[in-house]
Amino acid sequence: MKTIYNQFLILFIVFTTIISCKAQTLPLNTDLDNTPLNAYLKDLNNELDPYVGTYQATIDGNQINLFITKEDHKYFDLGDVKFFQDVLIVRYTIKNSAGVILQSTQNTNFVTMKEKNLIHSLGTNPNLGMAILTYNGTNCDIGWGSVYLKKLNATQISWRYYAETVATSHERCPPNVDKSTYLPEGENLIFTKQ
Repeated sequence: MKTIYNQFLILFIVFTTIISCKAQTLPLNTDLDNTPLNAYLKDLNNELDPYVGTYQATIDGNQINLFITKEDHKYFDLGDVKFFQDVLIVRYTIKNSAGVILQSTQNTNFVTMKEKNLIHSLGTNPNLGMAILTYNGTNCDIGWGSVYLKKLNATQISWRYYAETVATSHERCPPNVDKSTYLPEGENLIFTKQ
């Protein structure tokens, strides 16, 4: 009888653990203050899909190609808040007027959401018709800031980006490291779908 009781108790614990570990699925733009541990912020309304594609623009003599993909179920650890979310990932290649690559993340496999040169979405603002993204910055976090994409029509998006940091100290960042931010700064910069 004791063996049957122990087996029942083990099955009950396993079943309870499985039920409690199952993450809750919530809409993409759920406020993080209301997000349970390990919840999944899913793009239920396909709000990210219109931005997916390859886009190109020539700005200040540089040719910029954006490669925007949607990636599901990416993990975020913000300390007190841990969750999964569907995101846009923006990889890019920037070439000068001579065709020399200044910077490229086109073939980068971003493993975590904290890597340098990563541009990823935080969500969307349906009322304004835009996707809100963050740029982690390049070496020593130089250039980190917000990026806003707005779908203008079936073939064009506008880009808005301003760097939050453009300088750093030698103690924080070695002098032999490239401290350039190659992403185009400004607003209403138009990219065309290829």
